[in-house]
Amino acid sequence: MGWVMAIVLVSVVLALAVVLLITEKLPLDLTALGILVVLMLLGLLAPREAVAGFSHPAPLTVGALFVVSRGLMRTGALDVVTTRLIRVVRGRSSMVLGLSLLLTAVFSAFLNNTPVVILFISIVMAICCEYTLSPSKFLIPISFMSILAGTTTLIGTSTNIIVSDLAAQAGHEPIGMFELATLGLPIAVIGGLFLYLFSDRLLRAHKEPICELAHSDRQRYISELQVPRDSSLVGKTPTEGFCTQYPDLELFQVLRGSEVLEATEPGVRIEPRDVLLVKGTARQLVSILDQEIAVLPKGDDGTVARPYDLRSLIVELVVPPGSEMVGRRLDRVVAGLDPRLHLLGVKRRKVHFSQRQLAGVRLTVGDILLVQSPAELMDRLRAGGEFIVIDDVVASIIDRRKAPIALGIFAAMVVAATAGVLDILAAALAAAFAMMVSGCLRPRDAYRSLDVRVLLLIVGTLALGAALEKTGAADLYAFALLELVAGASPWVVLSALIGLTSLLSLFLSNNSTAVLLMPIALSVAAALQVDPRPFVVGMCFGASACYATPMGYQTNLLVFGPGGYSFMDYVRLGVPLNLLVWLAASIFVPVIWPF
Repeated sequence: MGWVMAIVLVSVVLALAVVLLITEKLPLDLTALGILVVLMLLGLLAPREAVAGFSHPAPLTVGALFVVSRGLMRTGALDVVTTRLIRVVRGRSSMVLGLSLLLTAVFSAFLNNTPVVILFISIVMAICCEYTLSPSKFLIPISFMSILAGTTTLIGTSTNIIVSDLAAQAGHEPIGMFELATLGLPIAVIGGLFLYLFSDRLLRAHKEPICELAHSDRQRYISELQVPRDSSLVGKTPTEGFCTQYPDLELFQVLRGSEVLEATEPGVRIEPRDVLLVKGTARQLVSILDQEIAVLPKGDDGTVARPYDLRSLIVELVVPPGSEMVGRRLDRVVAGLDPRLHLLGVKRRKVHFSQRQLAGVRLTVGDILLVQSPAELMDRLRAGGEFIVIDDVVASIIDRRKAPIALGIFAAMVVAATAGVLDILAAALAAAFAMMVSGCLRPRDAYRSLDVRVLLLIVGTLALGAALEKTGAADLYAFALLELVAGASPWVVLSALIGLTSLLSLFLSNNSTAVLLMPIALSVAAALQVDPRPFVVGMCFGASACYATPMGYQTNLLVFGPGGYSFMDYVRLGVPLNLLVWLAASIFVPVIWPF
């Protein structure tokens, strides 16, 4: 195949990919997979080259950071920060957005953008769950703000470091630590104000946040808990027993032998061996059992001694119409299923608590049993057809005991990546591994945290970028644009180069764009016989002006899944920012760094 035909074909593939990504006629992950297939079928990339993105640092880093983020959520490690922010913002979306933008900007100026955005995704998602806000109003602005703030210092983004190194290799002065702040800081401030004022208008609230923790809180189960002799509940009244640690837990009755005591009766105090009839969330019940404040009334056999046991699952069993379990006593149903199956609670409407103990209740259609089961028992429960199995409710239950470990792992990852001790990929993979080994996250929960759509989109666009470089299409676009401004003033040529850099960075990685165009920029400066400094600085701002597509920057892809975004959301909010950076850099770079 001739190089002309190759450039034509890859240009057609690029155009079709952009159209499909914008219109979403096909799901984004299917479009990404289609890019791989077409590039291979057309012979533009060898199969090994087309799938090289699966071993590229970008998708591996993003995948590892998904795992780290889930570990932070799973352990409640961010609750201190989130609780304080919640107390400040009090459900006001403008306050959530303003504080998030400000803190993201401060951190991103000196830390790697990716872990900063990962941190704020978790915090913002928690706040959105608390106040039923839509995360789509906040996550893209956070990503954009991290990119804007990254252009204020040399270490704010790896692209700046690459440009500085390339300039030094060519015999020019490297970029100073705060040299870019002269222009980068005003652009970041103006861009931040734009995001604060217009993101709510330009971004749609696609959906309410999918809050696993909120879901678990809405599901409230009736349970019987027995009071051990050394429990902190002994001697307390039913109303004060759980009020400090579990204020939302409802305690209905105290069952003492054959005697049924109402929780509201005066003079009633909890005694050892009492059975408490309570109603609470899965999180509350598991936490109570884990702390041994109470146990399940099934003897002293160590039942559910470890609610977070990695070898077991906590699942919901729903009684469907036609099940043979309908009408049977609950205690006999559980005992008949498997001796290793333990009942934690039951969700049922219109239960009359005074009729009998929970164990004597007969099942009806729609009852939900919260049980702990060995993982190997799940296939038999599914195959039996007597219950609908809703997997792994404990995945949404916070295990706060591991919170200090999860925070330590995250902090170590940020420090190692920022100090240059480890590459961000190595740091992220090590942190993901540590999350699982330490028990902060179970492997099956880690696999569930991976957003395959985002990972495929990264791989597909990496392949497209590789094809643009291999066929020479990227070089052709660059020289064609510069040919259009041949003979123009250095100011116009610089503006065109910044615009081209910004345009290519929407589809190629920022670093690839910088490496590709930096030699061209220096050659143009030499041909015009002007100081190359404005072109070097212009490359930094142009390569980071990558707001208008999800694949433009790694953090844009990170927020794509959690925010439930479409391609056009990035276009609506990103194009004005791209224009802002392009115009500001075109006008003021030659003023601050004269030719």
